[in-house]
Amino acid sequence: MGRLELVQSLTGHEGRVWNVAWHPKGNFLASCGEDKVIRVWGKQGGKWVLKTILTDGHQRTIREVSWSPCGNRLASASFDATVAVWDRGSREFECIATLEGHENEVKSVAWSRSGAFLATCSRDKSVWVWEVEDDEFECAAVLNAHTQDVKKVAWHPLEDVLASASYDNTVRLFREDPSDHDWTCVATLESHESTVWSLAFDRTGARLATCSDDRSVRIWQEYRPGNAEGIATPAEQSAWKCVCALHGYHGRTVYDVAWCHLTGLLATACGDDIVRVFREEPASDPDQPTFELVHTCHNAHSEDVNAVKWNPCVEGMLASASDNGEIRIWQYQD
Repeated sequence: MGRLELVQSLTGHEGRVWNVAWHPKGNFLASCGEDKVIRVWGKQGGKWVLKTILTDGHQRTIREVSWSPCGNRLASASFDATVAVWDRGSREFECIATLEGHENEVKSVAWSRSGAFLATCSRDKSVWVWEVEDDEFECAAVLNAHTQDVKKVAWHPLEDVLASASYDNTVRLFREDPSDHDWTCVATLESHESTVWSLAFDRTGARLATCSDDRSVRIWQEYRPGNAEGIATPAEQSAWKCVCALHGYHGRTVYDVAWCHLTGLLATACGDDIVRVFREEPASDPDQPTFELVHTCHNAHSEDVNAVKWNPCVEGMLASASDNGEIRIWQYQD
């Protein structure tokens, strides 16, 4: 069994912190929340310190931030129904674009691995895909596959495939049709009994973890056309099957799940103030995997834990954010 050791607590936000995002090089951490500002933290003299505060981008709560794959840009999604794109020039961040179109609060924003697309989702039930070219952002698709508030968007780590999680209890997967460049829903993942709050792909993109208001985490496996297992793939699109459900571990809603691409560890953020870490058992059958709970960090925060994110470059380093206005940096040790 492992443990999470607290490295440092970062304070300064007023009100709840909704989200944190690591820079692709792992040397900066962006945070956002109820106070309508983005804080960017960096390492200095062995400690994490505040490097800059981004203000005046939004009129209401900032729900999520996302770094571009090149690390030079930061996108922020707000309850004011807009997305701001910040460019880190030679010295300071500058807001270079404000993306409008959603009718209600924007809940999530994510860059594709290629950097060619930005995805957003909203309480207006829609998912938008934006084409990115230099400083231009053009709406390429408005996807209305969900029937309720869309909570989260996340891109496949290797391909331009987009996943979204919704209040309608489902996850949808989208990809662009190369023949006509239309974005279409290619899979609907149904198994959760309540709102799907968040999702995360593993390092290969062949698995997806989802978490929900039903207090469970589910692991989905992709089966491509012609798969050896004989799983049917209608219309020659990949089929996704729920191959593992983690029940009975969480006391309240699971708000976020993070899949470490360096170690394979899963971390969850829960409304019971706990951060949990899971690991796939070594002898696990890929088609029927078993995950064990390797650490329960009680009172990780004094209030709901809203987000967890693994550092992409430092093995075992985890950031968490809470309703109590605090961000915590942890180090996982076996």
